[in-house]
Amino acid sequence: MSKVAIVTGGARGIGRGCAHALAEKGFDIALVDLLVPEMERTAGEIRAMGRRASVHQADVAEFARAAAIVAAVAAEWGRIDFLLNNAGKSMPKPMLEISEEEFDRTIAINLKSCFNYIHAVAPIMKRQGAGRIVSMSSLNAYTGGVTSAVSKFAYAAAKAGILGMTRALAKELGPEIAINAICPGVIKTELGNSLTQAREPELKKGIALGRLGSPADVGQLVAFLATVEPNFMTGQDFKIDGFQWVI
Repeated sequence: MSKVAIVTGGARGIGRGCAHALAEKGFDIALVDLLVPEMERTAGEIRAMGRRASVHQADVAEFARAAAIVAAVAAEWGRIDFLLNNAGKSMPKPMLEISEEEFDRTIAINLKSCFNYIHAVAPIMKRQGAGRIVSMSSLNAYTGGVTSAVSKFAYAAAKAGILGMTRALAKELGPEIAINAICPGVIKTELGNSLTQAREPELKKGIALGRLGSPADVGQLVAFLATVEPNFMTGQDFKIDGFQWVI
């Protein structure tokens, strides 16, 4: 029987790279995003790899929509084995400039979205007797943000919240469900390129491996956490940053 994965923020960037890596491991992929043309492109690539793919347009901050999508995927494909909470939104404004609405939206997309989709998939995984979840945090959960425009306090707070949620849910959802978080450093994506391209030579100097990360780098770690057997990892956060120090 094929395994089934849901990938939020799967249209492009890290989500697309992770969807490819999971498809290579034999997963059928349900993509969730607002960007329909980009999702359709990624879905087409997955189908070309011989896997099934479905496309679900949604604002990940909407609780009811998450429940509906998860129910539809489970009904169509019979199971859900893996959830990747990857959807996120940058917030470059500092404390003295951000509005309440902007702060709430940053938390909703980056943190509440994880709650929305975990709340929906957990009962299904419990009934199956197995399931795995990975939520995308950030190195900024530790650093509090550096000079990147993505990394101001609201974004860092949301990503740190993912780590606390992950540790607490590992206790609540085990032993059937293993849940972990990933903390990427600087990754070259469509969004990241616009923020880091001019500073790439400078950024490389602060990374031990001498390069920026790629979506494929993150995808390999996600695929490992989705498939490794035997698995004795839950409640953990995994840094993938080429050993980046604060710059």
